Amino acid sequence: MSGAAVHRLAIAGASGRMGQMLIEAVKNSDDCRLGGALDVAGSPAIGTDASAFSGHASGVLIQSDLREGLKNAEVLIDFTRPEGTMAHLAACREMGVKLVIGTTGFSDAQKAEIAAASKDIAIVMAPNMSVGVNVTLKLLEMAAKALNSGYDIEIIETHHRHKIDAPSGTALKMGEVVAQALGRDLKGHAVFSREGITGARDPSAIGFSAIRGGDIVGDHTVMFAGIGERIEITHKSSTREGYADGSLRAARFLAGHKTGLFDMFDVLNLK
Repeated sequence: MSGAAVHRLAIAGASGRMGQMLIEAVKNSDDCRLGGALDVAGSPAIGTDASAFSGHASGVLIQSDLREGLKNAEVLIDFTRPEGTMAHLAACREMGVKLVIGTTGFSDAQKAEIAAASKDIAIVMAPNMSVGVNVTLKLLEMAAKALNSGYDIEIIETHHRHKIDAPSGTALKMGEVVAQALGRDLKGHAVFSREGITGARDPSAIGFSAIRGGDIVGDHTVMFAGIGERIEITHKSSTREGYADGSLRAARFLAGHKTGLFDMFDVLNLK
């Protein structure tokens, strides 16, 4: 891409499924370059070429030393686990490296720490980086405002057997978007489990169901169940490419910001 700025990106969890998808997306991009690759100490991938899995040499070695892995990067893309992301956050804050966070499962205290760090570096944080998922979130906001009475709301999400948190961060975000559109506090209205004699359904409840199995990348459905009709808004992912493409869009967005905490609605101008 002639004349376009080149974005130097580092990838956390470089030997994992999402990390490899991100490295491949960077390789296929016209305006992004791989500036670093990180993995946990003790990983057999440490010291190997970050693109070895694809049969191509990138010239970038996978590092466990954060300073070494981030020294040539402008932005770190992180889809790891909360404890790893918090360590990466501290290093990025110290080194002035911007951050795209796709990790889910943070505690309130960790979220507060991320918000504090955004006063020093620019951060995009979203539970799902897919452009399609974020358009779906916008559709949910519109639907919830229109279907604000007489409809019971249930969120059903399905993921692969390896996912460690439930409900998914995307499902929780869908619940937050719906609750906010209805003027409700999700914490006070979310129902995460039902068993035994539960009694009649609270009409203000927002229910969640989580299914785990096989290699399912990620399916999410929000059901608005009324009397005589049912509206379902569904997003299905068949590969992780959508997450990778959205992450690169988020990294490009950060080029125009020195500090601040943003989400994919900011990146996609959906607000």
